[in-house]
Amino acid sequence: MKYDKNSLIGFVLIFFVLIIFNTYFFPKPEMSNSQNVINDKEIATKETDDSNKRKDDKKTLLDSELDSSINQELKYKYGEFAKHTIGKEKIVALENEKIKLLLSSQGGRISSVIVKEGYIPGKTLKTYDQKELKLFDKDSSIFNLEIPLEGRLINTSELFFDIKEYEENRVGMILQVDQNSYIEFLYTLSLDANKGYLIDYDIKLEGLDYLVSRGKRINLQWQMKTPKTEKSAINQNRDTQIFYKEKETGDLEKLSNVKSKNEDLQYGLSWIAFKQQFFSSILINKNQNNFGKGGRLSSINFTDDYLKDTTTNYIKNFSLECDLGYNYQKNQELNFAFYFGPNHYNTLKEYSLIHSDNYQLKNDHDFEDIIPLGYIWFDTLVNKYIVIDLFNFLSKYISNYGLIILLLTLIIKLVLSPLSYKAYLSQAKMKVLKPEIDQITEKYKNKDPMKAQQETMSLYRKAGVNPMGGCLPMLFQFPILIAMFRFFPASFELRQESFLWADDLSSYDSILELGFSIPFYGDHVSLFTLLMTISTILYTRVNTQMATGQMAQMKWIMYLMPILFLGFFNNYASGLTYYYFLANMITYGQQFVMKRMIDEKALLAEIEANKKKPKKKSKFQKKLEELQKKQEQQMKQRKKK
Repeated sequence: MKYDKNSLIGFVLIFFVLIIFNTYFFPKPEMSNSQNVINDKEIATKETDDSNKRKDDKKTLLDSELDSSINQELKYKYGEFAKHTIGKEKIVALENEKIKLLLSSQGGRISSVIVKEGYIPGKTLKTYDQKELKLFDKDSSIFNLEIPLEGRLINTSELFFDIKEYEENRVGMILQVDQNSYIEFLYTLSLDANKGYLIDYDIKLEGLDYLVSRGKRINLQWQMKTPKTEKSAINQNRDTQIFYKEKETGDLEKLSNVKSKNEDLQYGLSWIAFKQQFFSSILINKNQNNFGKGGRLSSINFTDDYLKDTTTNYIKNFSLECDLGYNYQKNQELNFAFYFGPNHYNTLKEYSLIHSDNYQLKNDHDFEDIIPLGYIWFDTLVNKYIVIDLFNFLSKYISNYGLIILLLTLIIKLVLSPLSYKAYLSQAKMKVLKPEIDQITEKYKNKDPMKAQQETMSLYRKAGVNPMGGCLPMLFQFPILIAMFRFFPASFELRQESFLWADDLSSYDSILELGFSIPFYGDHVSLFTLLMTISTILYTRVNTQMATGQMAQMKWIMYLMPILFLGFFNNYASGLTYYYFLANMITYGQQFVMKRMIDEKALLAEIEANKKKPKKKSKFQKKLEELQKKQEQQMKQRKKK
């Protein structure tokens, strides 16, 4: 690129003019330093006399020079809040046994949240790489009130609050316009062990009715990049999404967890959760008048390549913008609360009841519904009312979660054993009839498939055998299978719990890191997944030996499915693949016992006796035979043509 002499001289002159103007006409405010986080309460509140003097001097300078160009500019932009644009960030800490909060005077907001302890007292929580479990920090989040004044918008995130009060569990921060007009944020951390994840957030808007533009809304803006806290970013991403409950309808809604999504809010909010895989940040509405209708939600997904990167720091980017609920009263107080804690089912269920009685809600807050326990109502009910209670009962007496999963599997298989017996009995009958079915198949091979089907069904009817008898009991067991598929990856109890070679039952196990990635498989070898796959193939082999007809011809599909699942489950929770492996092995044991219980000779004699008994055809059988005859006639007519 070429520059002429005149242009070059012009740029040089502009540069020097800017330097001179900035040096002599713009007094430099003391810059905030957001990195100097004070972690101790005593250090956070201690100020030297010199710093206090500098602060007072700055206020005096601003008040005495209201007609200067800089202050005129600030007043034009920020109006009555101009004096709060100059200040120094102060960090104060609130802490109990469960969480630690750092609050910043810049924006009067929660700067960071550290979850210290799980639902089990004394059990310290860490990230997968044993760092502090920080849900968010100032650099990865925004929390702001957008206030419309005449001809301008004021953002509280740009202003410095004064710390009004600071006690053991309470911090008050204020933006003072005058003695009768101010904005105050009051944070109160619960010291009750049963409410340790809660912090009350109260907003006082005093005397702002003459400042706020009529017809405009005070908007709340909340944005947060969810950090990587778990071993697998892919798994964490799958269970990271926005949930919210509508105030007017009581409906629970959610944004997609697989793609980026923007959504307009039609109703006010009862609560909104920025949910991660095992932890959530929930903003709770404590007052019926909080949150007006309307707003916008956004969930931005990062690319798979970014998530697979070992240096990945964040999983998703969430944001909320909505009407705060300001109604232009002279004095108005808005009451909220935050939940910062684990996605543990019973914990969320207990906390959902704390603020539900403040005003009428449908089915209380239902925080526990953010945990993905099923795809359909049945498997959800199985997890809520059977599996979770049973799992918690076993956890009271056993600390090793590998053994708990083993006992859980044994109990489930024992309860389902009558259905398993009926299924095996049906398979045994089919096995006894297999020679006769093979004869029918061979007789009509490449001749008349319809006739072969008719004679096969006639044989089943005479023998008193239901060809679907083995499928129906398995159909009832399928919701259990799906329920387990959802339970183990979502179970907070399994997080960072080790068993045998698995270091975290909530994530994948690895006995070998490949150093490269195989498409549809991954970059590691999961032993539990291999054991599950091998046991499934062996189980399939045993069952297909008794298969007849079309089922026998589809054997290759039944063998193909476990191979396909090998790649899918290689990156899944090891607790789940361990459970499937155990379920297969216990099923082998059950079939071994049932094989000894069932005498095939006696079963054959029973079938032969059934053949001799007169059979009364049901209406369904009659209609089926009529349909088969019609089809047979149609086929004959087609052959003639």
